[in-house]
Amino acid sequence: MKKLLLTICIIIISAGAVMADKVTINHFVIKENPFAKDEIAVLATDTSNNILENVTGIFDFTINGFQENLKFDKGTAFYRHKLERSSFLYAKHINDSGTHSTLYYVYKGDNKLIPIHISWIVLLAIPLLLVLLAYTFKRFIIIAIIIFCIFLYFNHHSGLSILTFFESIIDGLKGLFK
Repeated sequence: MKKLLLTICIIIISAGAVMADKVTINHFVIKENPFAKDEIAVLATDTSNNILENVTGIFDFTINGFQENLKFDKGTAFYRHKLERSSFLYAKHINDSGTHSTLYYVYKGDNKLIPIHISWIVLLAIPLLLVLLAYTFKRFIIIAIIIFCIFLYFNHHSGLSILTFFESIIDGLKGLFK
């Protein structure tokens, strides 16, 4: 009886040890695709921006509101849509541990794409600063409204909608309270 109980315990313990860990993407960055012109790559990283080479498989992402299945190989996936001009790129990934999203402004220069990470703090600070300046200096109200309209036009013209603007700020605030 003792041998049977010992054998069952060993089988249960070894079965738990054999199960593989589930691979999840909690952080990612956007880089220029070195193999294709005017395309970007999504890199699965840890918190210190080191590529996680154990990430392999197909993961669901939402990029600028469109659902994409990105195929990762050794932590890198290629977004196979060409960028014709500089624009905002909002990438979001949802997994068991929550929603992970980032906002980038991808500047298209001479044969080169330069992704610039936009923090939710900057998105929140610009309109708040304009309101604060308009409140402090009464003569600045009209100029602040004009600057704010230019800010909204630039964001909309570059692909950042009002909904994406607020979604990025809300995701940043959610990440702050985790």
